[in-house]
Amino acid sequence: MATLPVYRWRLAPDGYATYRQLRALGLRPGGQDVAAELQRPRRRRGPLIAYLYRIDQAKPVRPMTPGRWAALAKANAAQRICPNCRRDVGYRIPRSHGMCGLCIYEEQRTA
Repeated sequence: MATLPVYRWRLAPDGYATYRQLRALGLRPGGQDVAAELQRPRRRRGPLIAYLYRIDQAKPVRPMTPGRWAALAKANAAQRICPNCRRDVGYRIPRSHGMCGLCIYEEQRTA
């Protein structure tokens, strides 16, 4: 098993990019393995690690089809409906709360 080359923060050579950098360029890793590691040192903990991919082996991002847009809209709509009052509150309800702001307020007021 070969080890990955490790580069320090901001010292990676040209031709490598992180996943987010690839997305900003309109690319995706496309099934390639991680080509290198980027490490950012921290004081009292282990280093932050970012994986680097080769830009020349990256593939273009797949376009959104009408079916994918419809599925995404349906999923977002489902996360806007409060499970307690069954109303569309107009924003995505946080999973940490599990209900809309009005239901949380009512629950705190009656407690």
